[in-house]
Amino acid sequence: MDEVVKIVNDIKGGNIKPIYFLMGEEPYYIDKLSEYIEINVLAEEEKGFNQTVLYGRDVSIEDVVSTAKRYPMMADRQVVIIKEAQELSRTIDKIESYVENPMPSTVLVFCYKYKTLDKRKKVTKLLAKNGIVYESKKLYENQVGDWIKRVLSGKKYSIEPKASAMLVEFLGTDLSTINKELEKLQIILPAGSTISAKDIEENIGFSKDYNVFELRKAIGERDQLKAYKIAENFAQNPKDNPIVMTVGLVFSFFVQLLKYHGLKDKNPKNVASALGVNPFFLKDYDVAVKNYPMKKVSQIVASLRDTDVKSKGVGANSLSQADLLREMLYKIFN
Repeated sequence: MDEVVKIVNDIKGGNIKPIYFLMGEEPYYIDKLSEYIEINVLAEEEKGFNQTVLYGRDVSIEDVVSTAKRYPMMADRQVVIIKEAQELSRTIDKIESYVENPMPSTVLVFCYKYKTLDKRKKVTKLLAKNGIVYESKKLYENQVGDWIKRVLSGKKYSIEPKASAMLVEFLGTDLSTINKELEKLQIILPAGSTISAKDIEENIGFSKDYNVFELRKAIGERDQLKAYKIAENFAQNPKDNPIVMTVGLVFSFFVQLLKYHGLKDKNPKNVASALGVNPFFLKDYDVAVKNYPMKKVSQIVASLRDTDVKSKGVGANSLSQADLLREMLYKIFN
């Protein structure tokens, strides 16, 4: 994020490079940077003749170079944005000759999503020398909560740890998807609000009581009644609660408990870092690690592997989702 801020600040300060090669597995920042350039580099009255958006699937490298070599009309520069530039991956090396001597009056932007260039290649080195090469990396799950807080802080909002964890739990690490849901909440809630778990439930559609987050907590506390009740709700709403995802998240919980048992340093800060969880939720893991000795956790991990295979339809054609969930819980609690 610091690199993104620097690129934006440089553009604001007039330090605009002739080429921006935006690449990587996480499309969120690629979209944000290209959008910023599209909106801010040219004045509104200059855009009609001097701003061009091309799509990688529709053009060749030769088309890109030809467009980039044009002179601006009644403006100091033109902007050329290549969206879905990864479609040009097989021929991207052909851009070398242009990159060696780019047009100073052109701002050429490549949105090269879900892929990266080989840093050892000549074309990558030339891009870094004469322009900006930015790699947008996927965040790890334990990093997304901090990202949510930073994004909301910039918009004058805050969020409860549980609400943040619910977003990550159910939306994963896709920043664009999470940001869309946060924008919905910002429309509904006034600036200065603290987003709560209740806000998430009411406005995004997650059930506060019947979700995998609460299921894992019930399992950790050995609250069998609550766990079976949640499982029954899941079985009645399979589209909202895919069993493959449920089993996967329960499996990851017990893998984390296995790591916890193996830690020599049980300092909360070290535990949170090793498990990749928000320190706010360590109390749930403290309870679970006492309820499930290491030997039992190992047995559960093995049984969950078997359940995972069955949930994907291997060797369990006659078992319903409800039966699989009951079987999973039975093996955990007994």
